[in-house]
Amino acid sequence: MKARVIVTLKNGVLDPQGKAIEGALGGLGFGDVGSVRQGKVFDVELTGTDKEAAKAELEQMCEKLLANTVIENYAIEIA
Repeated sequence: MKARVIVTLKNGVLDPQGKAIEGALGGLGFGDVGSVRQGKVFDVELTGTDKEAAKAELEQMCEKLLANTVIENYAIEIA
């Protein structure tokens, strides 16, 4: 079973890397970009077949390692 975990900064948390990307895109002529927020994507392959158990395990992974839940949100997609 394959899963994707998307980690993004919470609203209100400063994102200097997103600001740098935003400025670089503007410098490259992409003037329609209003703002950019950056994040992380983790593709995880699991050996089990129980989607509910997999989601619970992925949530534990996020809480313990993949996301800093003080400043980041995460979303889990299971395929």
